[in-house]
Amino acid sequence: MNLTIENIVFVGSVLLLISIIVGKTSYKFGVPTLILFLGIGMIAGSDGIGGIQFDNPEIAQFIGIVSLNFILFSGGLDTHWSSVKPILREGLALSTVGVLLTAVSLGCFVFYVTDFTIYESMLLGSIVSSTDAAAVFSILRSKSLALKTNLRPTLELESGSNDPMAYVLTIAFLTLVINQDQGLASVIPMLLTQMIVGGIAGFLFGKLSKITINKIQLGFEGLYPVLVISLMFITFSATEFIGGNGFLAIYICAVYLGNQDLIHKQTILKMFDGLAWLMQIVLFLTLGLLVFPTQVIPYIGIGLMISLFLIFIARPVGVFISLAFFKMKMRRRFYISWVGLRGAVPIVFATYPLLAGIDKANMIFNIVFFISLTSVLIQGTTLSVVAKWLKVGLPEESSTQRNMNHLISEIPKTAMREIKISQNCKAADTKIIDLGFPKNAIIAMIKRNDKFLTPKGSTVIHAGDTLVVLSEDEEGLDDVIKCVN
Repeated sequence: MNLTIENIVFVGSVLLLISIIVGKTSYKFGVPTLILFLGIGMIAGSDGIGGIQFDNPEIAQFIGIVSLNFILFSGGLDTHWSSVKPILREGLALSTVGVLLTAVSLGCFVFYVTDFTIYESMLLGSIVSSTDAAAVFSILRSKSLALKTNLRPTLELESGSNDPMAYVLTIAFLTLVINQDQGLASVIPMLLTQMIVGGIAGFLFGKLSKITINKIQLGFEGLYPVLVISLMFITFSATEFIGGNGFLAIYICAVYLGNQDLIHKQTILKMFDGLAWLMQIVLFLTLGLLVFPTQVIPYIGIGLMISLFLIFIARPVGVFISLAFFKMKMRRRFYISWVGLRGAVPIVFATYPLLAGIDKANMIFNIVFFISLTSVLIQGTTLSVVAKWLKVGLPEESSTQRNMNHLISEIPKTAMREIKISQNCKAADTKIIDLGFPKNAIIAMIKRNDKFLTPKGSTVIHAGDTLVVLSEDEEGLDDVIKCVN
């Protein structure tokens, strides 16, 4: 089937619907949704039963860049500075030194086991050197995986901030592959410019975006997320125009905005969360359509060898060396090295050699695709198991408590109190709807036998329950106490 204006909306909608339905049940079988999105795209592609003819790396790259903007920006908005600040140095070390070491060690291995030149080998190593923000954000949050101490913010900070380093290395070694007469020293100024300018631009655009959002008077609440989208793309494109790294800029901009008081902030956050999921699905479907499985098969052997080296040697080397000067338990270092998921980002970066037209571009693309596939399958399906094995996961009840606290922090009430229900309270053995509860207060959660229940009007309160009550003010809490006692 050839994609035309007449059928592209219909086909896209059907694929999107199938992805959502299939993704809903995927984790019952321990399969990451991202794999399923890729699989659906491959089945619908030219080598699959769908027969959709799509072989345009330029369009795929455009979709990839747009999607990464939304994914990184959404991840940045959801990054709390209070959780990031204690592990900022570790995260930056992983996203810079760790990425560089991973790229170099893998590049050396590729040079040893293939007929690639040293620059082609380093190009392949650079493309797959970063953990994928889309994969990490999606899997960690979909699984609601609770991790000890600062592990989760460390992983999310690394995945959100290391794509720029991998991108810069990819462009640098691609330049060296194309221009064989240039030396490695010639690309160092570009590397430094990209990172420094990108970081500064991201912070400045973040401050400017805050002022714009809070000062502008829009008549409709729904326009504010649209405003933020425009500011996001302006940040990316303007930073790229002045020679900085746009991906780094939008991530820093989003982290800054996510920790500021903004008008209609919750609306903006929810909108970007939905858009990030949409972009993840679109991105993986597109990349699934782009790949030809029959062309991947000849590279399975070498791809598996490179993938296993990346997972078990290159990634751990990068993690352990970059974290060598920080105090951290060994099992936490092992877990960080295991959460080195490769997903859509390396595949998007692999389109750059295709568009540049270098000799081994197709081989690189297919190997990178296979590496990403095996990484998500091997590592993505075992995150919870490895967390339990290394004893870095939190008990289920701790996870529930954390989620409850997060919920409470987002509810626009100003007063909170836990009220213990005794046998003598009139609320005991009474439905919530029959209590005559004050209108300026709500029961956010009920703790019963070390479990947390979501209350409904028909929920019966038992003796021994602890009610987590939220109110607009302290007077409302006093009214609640009178009501239940």
